Amino acid sequence: MKCGLLVTFSLLAMVAQPAWADIGRVKKTTGTASIERKGARVTPAVGTSLLPGDVLVTGNGGQIAVTFADNTRFSVGPNSRIAVDKFDFDRATRSGAFETRVEKGSLGVVSGQIAKSRRDAMKVRTPTSLLGVRGTRFIVNVPE
Repeated sequence: MKCGLLVTFSLLAMVAQPAWADIGRVKKTTGTASIERKGARVTPAVGTSLLPGDVLVTGNGGQIAVTFADNTRFSVGPNSRIAVDKFDFDRATRSGAFETRVEKGSLGVVSGQIAKSRRDAMKVRTPTSLLGVRGTRFIVNVPE
């Protein structure tokens, strides 16, 4: 009985994705780059986990490539500041919500499962616009 309960709770722990769980991972980084997380700076390396609320920051010549849990891919260009404001993904239904803010710089995106799940599930904000994304590839550039 105890063994059965232990297995059940272990399986539930593996399936459940709490709000603080990682939402993506850094795949590549070059030059000056950092992740701002709750007032602290994290130096990104291959495999570094991202959390909701993280801000990807690159300097002159810096770049960060990220793959998210829904297979969305980001390529953050030099001199950029990109905030991942919201990322909710249900692996079972392959749906959720994804909101990103491009404060400055450039962001290349190949959308994943969230954007394909329903209209306006993925949004990208800039200082002057709001993009609703639905299953596509695009680049956003916000000059300083």
